[in-house]
This record gives sequence, structure tokens and C-alpha cells, in this order.
Amino acid sequence: MKQLTVMHKRSMNLLGSTLVAVLFMAACKVAAPPALPDVKPLPPEFLPKTDTSASMMDSTSAGNFHWDVFYSDSLLLELIDTVLKNNPDQQIALQRVEIMNQLVNQRRAAFLPSFQGVLSGGLDRFGEYTMNGVGNWDMNLSPNLSKEQIVPNPVPDLFVGVRSHWEIDIWGKLKAQKKAAIARLMAAENGRRYLTTQLVAQVASLYYELAASDIELDIIQNNVKLQQQALEVVKVQKEGGRATQLAVQQFEAQLYRTQSLEWMMKQRIVSIENQLSVLANQYDQPIKRQKFSFQDITPSPLPVGFPSDVLLNRPDIKEAELKLQAAKSDIEAIRAAFLPALTLQPMIGLHTYNTSKWINPESLTWGILGGLTAPLLNRRQLKADFNISTAEQKIAFNGYQQTLVIAYNEISTQMNNWSNLSQQFYLKEKEFNVLSTAVQTARDLYVGGYANYLEVITAQKGVLDAELELVDTRLKMMQAKVDLYRALGGGWQ
Repeated sequence: MKQLTVMHKRSMNLLGSTLVAVLFMAACKVAAPPALPDVKPLPPEFLPKTDTSASMMDSTSAGNFHWDVFYSDSLLLELIDTVLKNNPDQQIALQRVEIMNQLVNQRRAAFLPSFQGVLSGGLDRFGEYTMNGVGNWDMNLSPNLSKEQIVPNPVPDLFVGVRSHWEIDIWGKLKAQKKAAIARLMAAENGRRYLTTQLVAQVASLYYELAASDIELDIIQNNVKLQQQALEVVKVQKEGGRATQLAVQQFEAQLYRTQSLEWMMKQRIVSIENQLSVLANQYDQPIKRQKFSFQDITPSPLPVGFPSDVLLNRPDIKEAELKLQAAKSDIEAIRAAFLPALTLQPMIGLHTYNTSKWINPESLTWGILGGLTAPLLNRRQLKADFNISTAEQKIAFNGYQQTLVIAYNEISTQMNNWSNLSQQFYLKEKEFNVLSTAVQTARDLYVGGYANYLEVITAQKGVLDAELELVDTRLKMMQAKVDLYRALGGGWQ
């Protein structure tokens, strides 16, 4: 009998050792983290200069200016503030940040043990030919038991107390999950900032377009008056035999064309105002704006700073980079999930089968259970999770690379756009001045009989188009300044 007991103990020890070995062998089969390609290097012209003086001169970027410093128009500042407070997309972005913040709180709480208050009761009736039934009956015959300790049949099972579960983060799984959650929180915040830069730029661009439309409407209305006067002159000349009906019809047709432009411009103003109302999440209403002349505004070039620094400070690039970091942390957490997990399960409470002794210090019980658990049959599911996270990491990497390339090209485009528009405006201004003189010349020649009415109409049409194009070019310069400010990452501060 003693020999059988020794053999039984050896068998149990061998079984336990085998189980531990299986757990650790299963845990050792963890896939290596995937390697990612290198990020494409930036072009040399986007890297900091080696010359110290040039570096000091180029170190300031307009993208670091707050939007209420960058823009000086008080009505525009008021409009931007209204949009940022009321815009639905902005409110949605804020709630996404809050969701990510709560996920971080969840991951932090995972490091702490969980506690559950338990109040439970049960009733079991054991058969006479069962282990528990015979054992309880035999035990009740013991002289060591008091009357209160006799086990009844059926037997109650009463418990009130606290149970706990605590996973010890020995492999860093919980830490990696927390890192991923924090990275996604910061990514959501940078996503909100990027949305803010877009909204600020969109409001400013539409505001300047609205101001330009006011100026173009004034230009068209002034031309309508001048063409009405010219039509009256031609009618008088026709009555005096110095002009034909065809001349009257041509001047009249030109007047109708310009009047139709007036209504088209009025509709354009309504459309822009409604776009701004939508951004501000309000029903259509007139937009207050400054009345100014674009000829009085000479936008100066913006300080760019180091383009490489600007790129890395843009909210959308930070967002993409943080998403990539979160994907890497997800892979770390899944790799740690392949390893054995150490859990502790302490408990304390009042546990008895005697109802009269339930709420009594004599029924106090406590204990702790600890163990290592490793995945065996569900490793295929973990492998699938690992493969999914690997694919998501590659998606995040390509998204980061794409965002970097797009940002580079945006800055490059807007920097060239400004210089090209400046040259275009210089030539358009010359064209307008020449055509303005030509109109008066054509009128004088027509009155003197040295030019025909078609030359006058052509000159009037040319100067109207040139003046509208001059305003449009100035508008594009103002919008190019807005777009460059946005491309430099300005507007969210």
C-alpha cells in the first residue's frame, strides 16, 4: 500500500512537470515582430541648411502662429471663433478624443485587481448512495462534532464576501495595450487639431472670396451705369444720323450681358454666405465682413522655416505617426498573449452551511488561488489576431508615408503658387491700366468719328474682364497665403 502511494505521488509530480513543460513550450512559439521598410527620405531642399546664419533666419515658421494672431480682421476672427465652437465635425472630433481618453482609463485600470462583492446561496440534496451523501452521514456520527456542526441533507451553501482577480503583467501585455491606447488618444487629438486647421483655412478662404465678390459686384454695377450712359449717347447719335440701329443693338446687348453678370454675382454671394452658415451649423443668414479694396492689400510672403521641421510638426503627420505607434504596440500585446499569464484570485468572506452561524466570526473564510495559464487550443485565434495586427501595422505605415508625401507636395505647391501669382498679378495690373486708358481713347475717337462702335464695345468689355481678373488674382494671392499657412500646420493652436 505504501509503495502504491509513492508511485501515485511520483505520477502526480511527473504529470505536473509535464504540464508546466507543455505550457512553456507552447509559450516559446511566439512569432517575431514584422519588419517595416524605411520611410522615404525627404528631398535635400527640405532639410535644414548647414549655414548658421541661414538657419537662424529660416527658423521661424508662420505655422507656429495662433490663428487670432495670423489674421487681423476682427470680423473674420469672430466668424472663425463661431465656426470652431459650433461646427458639428469639430464636436464629433472632440467626442472621439473623449472616447480614446476613456479607453486609456480602461487600460490603466487593467493593472489593478478587480473586486466583486458576492452574496450567494444554494441548496444541495445528496443521494444516499453518493460520495457526499455517505460521507456526510458518516461524518455526522463523529463524536468530535457539536450539534451545530452537523451537516444537514439537503445542505445549504451560503457565502457573503469579496472575491478578486488580478493579472500580473509579467510579459508586458497590459503595458503594451496601455501604450497603444495612449498613442490612439494622442492621434485622435492631432486628428482634431488637423480638422481645426482645415476649418480655419476654409472659413478664411470663403471670407476673402465673399469680400472679393462684393468688390466684383461693385465693379459690375459701375460698369452697368457706364454702359447705360453709353447706350443713351448712341441712341442720341442715331437720331442725329451719326449711328446706326446696329450700333444701338450692340451697345444694348453689351448692357444686358453685364446686367446678367450682376445677378450671377449676387447668387455667388448668397452661395458663399450659405457655405459659411453650414460651417457654423446655423441657418442661412448674412455674413458680416469688412468692406475693403483688394488694391489696398499687399500680402507679404510667409516665413516658412525649415520645411522638414514643419512636416514633422503638422497635426496630420503626427496623427499618422501615432497610429503607426499604436499598431506596433498592438503587436507587442498580442505577442505577449502567447506567453503564460500569471493570475491571482484572493477571496475573503463568511461561508457556512449553518444559517444561524452565517453572520458570525466563526464563519470567516479566506484564501488565494494563483496559477499560470497559457493558450494551447486557441493559439490559432491568437495567430489570426497577430496576422490582423501585422496587416494593420502595414496599413498604418503606408498611411504615414502617404501623409508625408502629400504634406510635402502641399507645401511645395503653395510656396511656388505664391511666387507665380505675384508675377501674374504684376502683369494683370499692367493689362488693366492699359485697357482703362484704351477705353477712354476709344470713346474719344468714336465721338470724333475716328473709331467705330465695335472698337468701343471691345474696349469696354476688355477693361471689365481685366478688372474682374485683377480682383480674382488678388483673391487667389490671399487664398494662397491661407493655404500656405494651413500647409505649414497653422490654425489649430
